[in-house]
Amino acid sequence: MKDGIHPEYHIIDVKMTDGTVIQMKSTWGSEGEQMSLDIDPLAHPAWTGGSTKLMDAGGRVSKFKNKYAGLGF
Repeated sequence: MKDGIHPEYHIIDVKMTDGTVIQMKSTWGSEGEQMSLDIDPLAHPAWTGGSTKLMDAGGRVSKFKNKYAGLGF
């Protein structure tokens, strides 16, 4: 590896949406800084099974479904 081209890898505190703090290695910030998350696996609908409503802006989903209707999607 070349010297001087890689970012520093250090331990930071990550504050989850429920207030818990975990330590992770990261290149973000500097040693000991705290990153507060707005969205994490505890709050994001993709992991929680929350609202699965798909927003159809301008009929894009309809266009896609019509275009690929014969493929069995």
